[in-house]
Amino acid sequence: MNLDFAAILVLLTLLSGMIWLLDSLFFAQKRAAAEAGSQDGERQLPGPPLLVDYAKSFFPIFLFVLVLRSFVVEPFRIPSASMMPTLLIGDFILVNKYDYGIRLPVINRKIISNGTPRRGDIIVFRYPENPSVPFIKRVVGLPGDHVAYYDKTLYINGVPMKQTAIGPYDAGGPGSIMNGASHRIEDLGVLEHDILVDIDRYSREVEGTVPEGHYFVLGDNRDNSKDSRYWGFVPDENLIGRAFLIWMNWDFRDGGIQWGRIGTMMN
Repeated sequence: MNLDFAAILVLLTLLSGMIWLLDSLFFAQKRAAAEAGSQDGERQLPGPPLLVDYAKSFFPIFLFVLVLRSFVVEPFRIPSASMMPTLLIGDFILVNKYDYGIRLPVINRKIISNGTPRRGDIIVFRYPENPSVPFIKRVVGLPGDHVAYYDKTLYINGVPMKQTAIGPYDAGGPGSIMNGASHRIEDLGVLEHDILVDIDRYSREVEGTVPEGHYFVLGDNRDNSKDSRYWGFVPDENLIGRAFLIWMNWDFRDGGIQWGRIGTMMN
């Protein structure tokens, strides 16, 4: 069961705001009048109910977090190895929520257009087969592109994307699960980035043209990623935002923080 934090946050903001508003409109004035009419020496009149006090205290906080999370930046945690070596299990990332347009929380309807994904962007999106689950992958195919993936090589509009081998992948901590994989640099024409290739593992091979309003995405860990090769294209309405920063790394299973990853910008 996936917890819809956005819906809970909207509900808490509305509920606390309504309690504060109703008290201000109907009850606060009565309390003020009663206090003004009281005589010195009489027992002190009770103040606002505890529920109203809580609503006044928490409403600004709920509203601030809601606006920040919905329209500016949202945190996510990386749970899988599909984006290694760029992102490791246990990375906590920040996602820019306005690069691809401003969307209303919960209903995810775009109200302001503000750019579209570019080739090479790392995006967070709602998984097309289960929109309650956020996925993170790299955009390699834009609307109108003819994309193919054969023999562990990506082709865009018939042009193979050059790969430069670095050597066997060698890393500790949460990255150690892919030690020995072929570590390569892939050139997308506009961006170079790291990928991992398991030369002994089967790769799903596909070919097709990206429809308008959709994107073809791949994981950087090419042979350990469930991506557009398996379930198709990402529609624009499923976009959440662009991942841009690792603000923390803590792999609970590996037992510690990798301090060197904190503050890392993504490419």
